[in-house]
Amino acid sequence: MASPGGASSNSSNISEEAVPQHLVVERRQRRMLSNRESARRSRLRKQKHLDGLAAQMAQLRVDNREIVERVNFTTQHYIEIESENSVLRAQMAELNHRLQSLDEIIRYLNNNAATTITTTNLGHDVLMMNNSWNSMSLNQQAIVASAEMLEHY
Repeated sequence: MASPGGASSNSSNISEEAVPQHLVVERRQRRMLSNRESARRSRLRKQKHLDGLAAQMAQLRVDNREIVERVNFTTQHYIEIESENSVLRAQMAELNHRLQSLDEIIRYLNNNAATTITTTNLGHDVLMMNNSWNSMSLNQQAIVASAEMLEHY
């Protein structure tokens, strides 16, 4: 009887019984050889795939080392630039402070010059005394400003 799949188990037995025994053995041997060859090819493909993966892994390790070196170099360069920027910021703050001091000196001199002009009505002696006092005060401030400048160099 035929099974629902189309072939009966009895028909395969009958066909093997109808074929001489030495042909059945040869067929099995050919199948075994074919299976062995297929397994050998499969192992070779697998080995080739593993070799490719190992080569890829080695290349990725080299690439990774190069990337790490570049990151380290870039990080070191960043740290150096950041340090230089800190120095420049400090110098800028000091220069701003000096500029403010010089602006104060200029305002002081301008205020004293206006005072000197108004005192000219009192006479030449008052004017000379005021000018010598202003010069002495200006010289003292210039000396202090020069000393402060030298501290930073």
